[in-house]
Amino acid sequence: MSEWWTYSLSDFLMFSSRSYYRLIESYNAAIWPAHLVAVVAGVIVLGAIARPRQNLQRSAALVLAAAWGWVAWAYHLERYAEINTAAPYFAAAFAVQALLLCWLAFKPGNAAPAPQRMALGMTGLAIFAYPLLALARDNGEWPQAEVFGIVPDPTVIVTLGVLLAWRASAIFWLIPVSWCLVSGATLMELKIGHAWLLPALALIVVLAESSAAKHRATSTRQQIPDPERVRPGHFAHVHPAQQVPVRGARKQ
Repeated sequence: MSEWWTYSLSDFLMFSSRSYYRLIESYNAAIWPAHLVAVVAGVIVLGAIARPRQNLQRSAALVLAAAWGWVAWAYHLERYAEINTAAPYFAAAFAVQALLLCWLAFKPGNAAPAPQRMALGMTGLAIFAYPLLALARDNGEWPQAEVFGIVPDPTVIVTLGVLLAWRASAIFWLIPVSWCLVSGATLMELKIGHAWLLPALALIVVLAESSAAKHRATSTRQQIPDPERVRPGHFAHVHPAQQVPVRGARKQ
């Protein structure tokens, strides 16, 4: 028996690109017109980034949670498991992400940040442009289009845009970024032209979030007053309710 390190991903893929997209085509036909609901849901998420409000953010997070839950059950368990033995594990991961997004919706102190152009662009492209990749692919057909909230890849891209806009903590990023790597490797083995897209987007978003996090940390440090530079009898530049006179200052 061959050693485990001699195997490649192609040894575990028991389906071809034709079978993969025929599965998506039959899946789309079975659940139509759920795609119209998914597009409306995508517009809600996009609006929550463009006009950040606490109530819109909560609604969008719940919409994303529902999308991840639906993909976990309707796609991974009911469809993808027919051709991929790893699909139940993918379903479990997507279910966990759905729960995390529910937590994000009701997380205490989860303030609505300012919109970001990159997040808006990524989310909008995933909702409206990603389905068009079906027509750009060789022998691709419109019934094989991949739609946000229906199949994993555009759902993950939208989620990455939302996490970037909302400056979410690392725990919310783990599963979406991991899926980008898994999906990219799978599509690469299937010789799909846009196999690079998800890994590239994941890398761009992670770098952007890392850069933004460093900038926020630097800004926070600059706003903290240095006690050694505060002269006696003066207050640090803090909120009036928090002002405390420096020890040793003379009373006026």
